[in-house]
This record gives sequence, structure tokens and C-alpha cells, in this order.
Amino acid sequence: MELEAALRNHMEVHWMEYTADDADIPITEASLIEKSAIIGRCGLELLSCGTGAWRVRSSMNTLSRELGVTCTVDIGLMSLTYNCFDGEECVSQSLCLTNTGVNTSKLNRLEQFVADFPTKGIFMTGSELHAALDDIEHIHGLYSPAKLGLAAALACGGFTFLLGGGLPEMLLAFCGAGIGNAVRCKLIKHHYTLFMNVSVSVAAACLTYTILLRLAQLLFGLAPIHEAGYICAMLFIIPGFPFITSGIDLAKLDLRSGLERLSYALIIILVATLSAWIMALLFHLCPLDFEPLGLNAGELIVCRLLASFCGVFGFSIMFNSPLPLAVTAACIGAVANTFRLELVDFAAIPPAAAAFCGAALSGLLASFLKTRVGYPRIALTVPAIVIMVPGLYFYKGIYNLGIMSLSESASWLASAILIIMALPLGLIFARILSDKSFRYCT
Repeated sequence: MELEAALRNHMEVHWMEYTADDADIPITEASLIEKSAIIGRCGLELLSCGTGAWRVRSSMNTLSRELGVTCTVDIGLMSLTYNCFDGEECVSQSLCLTNTGVNTSKLNRLEQFVADFPTKGIFMTGSELHAALDDIEHIHGLYSPAKLGLAAALACGGFTFLLGGGLPEMLLAFCGAGIGNAVRCKLIKHHYTLFMNVSVSVAAACLTYTILLRLAQLLFGLAPIHEAGYICAMLFIIPGFPFITSGIDLAKLDLRSGLERLSYALIIILVATLSAWIMALLFHLCPLDFEPLGLNAGELIVCRLLASFCGVFGFSIMFNSPLPLAVTAACIGAVANTFRLELVDFAAIPPAAAAFCGAALSGLLASFLKTRVGYPRIALTVPAIVIMVPGLYFYKGIYNLGIMSLSESASWLASAILIIMALPLGLIFARILSDKSFRYCT
């Protein structure tokens, strides 16, 4: 184990080596190197949670002001480079992560750490602050792979109904997504590379769906048209956090972070859709249209509210949210997503414009609740609008591209891109309306 640790591609930073020998010195009286270590480590921990560059920079600025330091920082997806000045000295550091992901529970604790720093942190020593950050850093998953598989199953089951699927598709997608995400969590736990955990988990989800579908056809005479839901079984892989935060970063002209996050999200989408396309070729699956559900307007609204709640709740749990946070996000998502779908069905608004309105409503509701419940805004908004991300459109675009149906592929991909552009724009304008500090570039 010691040899394995010594040969890691990313060397571990021993933060306690930056602390002073005198344990009684508060951080405000420590050296610039010690202050900069606290500032940089807090920023790096926030970056590891999946939050965007604007939030990371804002938090580092808060700590810097309290420590009498001027800080400038350049932030990417998995690394940051920063300079700290105190009028006499300058310290420059470059830090990087070994991997990226989403952890809203850890994000909530880090935001609380930053909020408490002006009243508590400035009186603590460097060792005490690093010990507090050690406790936060060790917040890993709140849920086991089995529970995360169940969360993905619930999310994709709800997603299936919202896309037009009926009970057979929902049940099959529930099982496929549950197995797929449980496999993915196991692979991530053992530090397998991104391409492997995405492709294997998508293959597991499609394989599970196909096996259960064939069994249902043999035992219960299930119609072949229900194979259309196999796409929904893989939608747990949607990279909602990097998609949305990339748009927010680009809006704030954090181009490096925004473009890196967008590239990361597109890599996941491409690997996932290509893996699912290969599985479709192997098992002769075709992304057919769903059968009409035959529900009246009132029944459809109620079912959409329930399905949206389940979908957002499942995604929020997958982002490692505590139960109260997940329920709050699910309530926001249920209202915002149902509003979006009703705009399309009853007001004949184009899907991209409806997505903008749904995302804006989600952002306004999250801003209203943030001051009352105290959760990070992004931990409420992103799960609420992940369910609006057009994963089905992306897959159909890639599928038709693979069979060289180019006009059909272009149509699906164009629709997907318009919606993807509309979602972060909706959140951005909601944030501009509700957050004074976000309106300006200073």
C-alpha cells in the first residue's frame, strides 16, 4: 500500500506541514504561506464538490479579506492557480484534484465554514482550521451503492413517464437504471477511469432492461414496442452539474472553467450515447416512439407532479444531498418541470423557450427558499432542472447519426442544443433578478 501511495500520479498535499510550530497563533497573525494554504485548500475543496468558478472565487475572497490578503485566482474544472499578496510578500500556488464529482452535503458544510469564518475562523489556529477542513474533506458518500442505485432507479422511472413512457417502460427502466448506477458507484469507489465507469454502467443498464424485456415478452406477452424505454434506463448518467455550472461560468466570463466543464459534460454524453448505441446494435433495439398514455389534462398534471418529484429527489440523492435538502429540491423541481411541460402542451411554446421559463422559475424558487432553509442555491437548482436536460434527444441524435440518417440526427441534436442553452440561461437570469452580488462583474 505504501508503494501504491508513493506511485500515485497526483501527489498528496500534506496540509499540516504549512502550519506554524506555535499552536497558539491565530490564523490572522500567521505567515502568508500559512494563510494562503487555508485559502487555497478551501477553494480546492469547494471545486471538488462540483460547484462553479464564481462560487469558488467568492469563497476564497471572503477568507482573503478576513486574513488581510489580496487573492487572485484562475479556476478550471480540476485545478486552480492563485496568488496571495499582503503588501510585503507574494505566494503563488497551483493545486489540482485527482478526480471531479458532485457532493452537495460537503458543499453545504464548506459554505457554512466560509460563512462562519469572520466570526469563528479568524480566532482559530492554522492547525485547527486544517483539522476542521479534514473533517469536511472526509465527508464521502452518505449512501451505499445499493441506495444510490435505488435513487437512480426512482429518478429514471420518473424520467420515463415524463418522456411519455407507460408503466411497463417505467418498471423496466427502474430496474435497468438501478443496476447501472450501482455498478457505476462500485467502479467509482475503486477509482476506475471515467470512460470505463460510464460505458460499463450504461451497458449494464441496457443489458438489464433488455433481459427483463425479453422475459416479460416470453412470460406475459409484452408487446415489442415497449423496448423504446431502454434509453430511459441510462439517463442516470446525465452530467447535469457540469452542464449547468458551465453555463453560469461562461455568463460570468470564467471562460477556462466554463469551457472545461462543458467539455467534460460532452465527453460523458458522447461516451454514454455511443455505448448505448452499440448495445442497441447488439440487441436489435430501436428508439421507437412511446404509446399514448390516454390520460386527461388533470390526471396528466398530477402524474407529472409526482413523477417530477420522484425524478428530482432521486437525482438529488445521487448528488449526495441529505434527505431534507433532497426533498426541498424535489418540491422545486416538481413545480418547475410541470410548469415547463404544461407550457409546451397547452400554450404551444417551443420546448427551448419552455425550458428557459422552467429553469428561471426553479432559480427564483430556490432563491426564495435559500434564505429560509439555508441550503446552497446550486444544490437546490441543479437537481431541479437536471430532469429537464434532453438526454433522450441526445441519444436519438447519436443513434440516427450512427445509422447515417443525417437529417433526423441533425434535427434531434439541434433541439437538444437549444434546450441545453436555455436551461443555464434561465438560471442565470433568475440569479440576476434575485442576487445583487451576481449582477455585476466587479
